[in-house]
Amino acid sequence: MKRKSWLKGFGMLLIISVFLMGCSGKEGGGAKTEKDTLIVGRGGDSTSLDPITTTEGEAFKVTINMFETLLNYDEQDTSLKEGLAVKWNVSDDGLTYTLDLRKGVTFHDGTDFNAEAVKYNFERWMNGDEDQFPYYGMFGGYKKDEGHVIKEIKVLGEHQIQFILKRPQAPFLKNLAMTSFGIASPAAIEKYGDQFREHPVGTGPYQFVEWKPNDRIVLEKFDGYWDQDKPKLNKIIFRAIPENSARLNALKTGEIDLMDGVNPSDIESIKADANLQMFERPSMNVGYLGMTTTRKPFDNKLVRQALNYAVDKQAIIDSFYGGLAEPAKNPLPPSLEGYNDQIKAYPYDLEKAKELLKKAGYPNGFDMKLWAMPVPRPYMPDGMKIAEVIQSSFAKIGVKAEIVTYDWATYIDKVSKGEADAFLMGWTGDNGDPDNFIYTLLDKDNIGGNNYSYFSNDKLHDMLIEAQSNPDQKKRNQLYQKAQELIHEESPWVPLVHSTPILAGTKDISGYVPHPTGSEVLSNVEFK
Repeated sequence: MKRKSWLKGFGMLLIISVFLMGCSGKEGGGAKTEKDTLIVGRGGDSTSLDPITTTEGEAFKVTINMFETLLNYDEQDTSLKEGLAVKWNVSDDGLTYTLDLRKGVTFHDGTDFNAEAVKYNFERWMNGDEDQFPYYGMFGGYKKDEGHVIKEIKVLGEHQIQFILKRPQAPFLKNLAMTSFGIASPAAIEKYGDQFREHPVGTGPYQFVEWKPNDRIVLEKFDGYWDQDKPKLNKIIFRAIPENSARLNALKTGEIDLMDGVNPSDIESIKADANLQMFERPSMNVGYLGMTTTRKPFDNKLVRQALNYAVDKQAIIDSFYGGLAEPAKNPLPPSLEGYNDQIKAYPYDLEKAKELLKKAGYPNGFDMKLWAMPVPRPYMPDGMKIAEVIQSSFAKIGVKAEIVTYDWATYIDKVSKGEADAFLMGWTGDNGDPDNFIYTLLDKDNIGGNNYSYFSNDKLHDMLIEAQSNPDQKKRNQLYQKAQELIHEESPWVPLVHSTPILAGTKDISGYVPHPTGSEVLSNVEFK
């Protein structure tokens, strides 16, 4: 064949091939081509892939897909449903919990999931401390602590386990469903030791493949997953893209498929883009300015109250949240039971702030360092700019605030050690119980864990333990309302906002349902 004729023939074959490829799929006659990898863009990298060793949401977004908990929350709220346990029974006195475990479940390393594995995990956690396993403080501290609620764990059979408590803990079952209490492979923990946080092994629908720090985490479908119909996708890639606007550009150019941290100013452009869709996460969060109450002058209640009067929350919301937030006056979101709406918020009143500073012994103000979050969060879309607004307001009452920041892992570590004067932070609820906000964030049991303000108040502690121990929700709510009155008076925080987080994705994503806790299993997600 002559060269010219050969090229002409090849060209015709190429055109026919392209035409057939365009016709393939559900409607066509060729081989079906499907997208089987979801790329998720997020504001920061995970700090650990062992969920019990961290408190930050970027870790949980990933680990919830690799580790499973004894119980699960429902798709859009925190009502309980089956997890690794398929049945549970609570004794009349609220002290004994018996759980029947799911059979036929294996860890990603091929070892069996059973009651011994559950006991191993809980004993690992309870024998640690707040530095190793900060979330375990939810159970009243650790084994060494007087307040620890778990008296004994009994293996009743290969697939049955029993928790015996020292005292009733009303949110005990909801706590079991928290992402941080994902059950890990005992064999893998023994194999990797302290490096397990980089070599996670659970029973979830996806298994770990690769972690390139500050770049990407790759998960792949676990073929041995107990639910044969899940997951729908073959692979998930979590990419760290710190800037919200850069993340949106990556979504529009097809580099990623799903993103959180949508700037309110970008909402209209997303709505107008036929290739994109928006998702709204149910609000269950608080953004706040914390003050480390063990550091001067923040050990003085009058100083803390003064700073509450010196923050214009509505101006912050108008500037950075696009109306998708409401001013906070309590640590508890208004969507939760026990919220005290009778409390009067501190108004923006600079003269009152000056008056309180003078009364506290600081008529000319003072110098401080204000720590700004380095990564965007639903409750804190731009920590640096919000810090600048607060800095400007504080300057008007003589308080000179120097803004500092660190990378996210260092920021969390230093704040948890009480090294900040005042710091921007926030919290997305884990289980929908008021205990998860007030006890977790402000009780003395959790100093060094999630109580970054190092606030310690015996009266508050007694209220919160009583609320935990009482099965009557109405009485619990009354106790939490009183607790909020005390917190309002003591003011370890300046509560800033409760936000409604917005996410965006490509139009072809199906089966994605944002959860109020901020993390969701992606096993139902596919491309239509």
